Amino acid sequence: MDTPLRNVRTNIVQSIRAFRVSDLQEAAQGLGHHFLYANLAPAQSKQDVLDLIAQQFTFPAHFGKNFDALYDSMTDPLHKSGPQPGFIVVLEQVPANGKFDKEAREQLLDIFRDAADYWGDRKIPFRCFYSFL
Repeated sequence: MDTPLRNVRTNIVQSIRAFRVSDLQEAAQGLGHHFLYANLAPAQSKQDVLDLIAQQFTFPAHFGKNFDALYDSMTDPLHKSGPQPGFIVVLEQVPANGKFDKEAREQLLDIFRDAADYWGDRKIPFRCFYSFL
């Protein structure tokens, strides 16, 4: 199968660059992977970012809405729920402003890097693509 991901490592967090969201969604479908998408353009703060991710990834209502809870939601419960085929995650338009500064952006991306490592240890593909607003 020809996929836009043929030259992309299986466990990575990287800028979306030349990829189109629709192509990534198609690739996920073709590979049988979960496709998780969050458009974060309306977010102004860390809480906004977490709220939007929880809503758009359809996390349960009891989601803790902090970075630790985000990591937990992206890893262990999914692993315990049964075999996973793989993940393609898109975080589009991550805010870049005073309330969500460079440090907050790096913390957010580190969570997805840690999730990529978690799934990589289990030989399950986890690719996360992001863009900044």
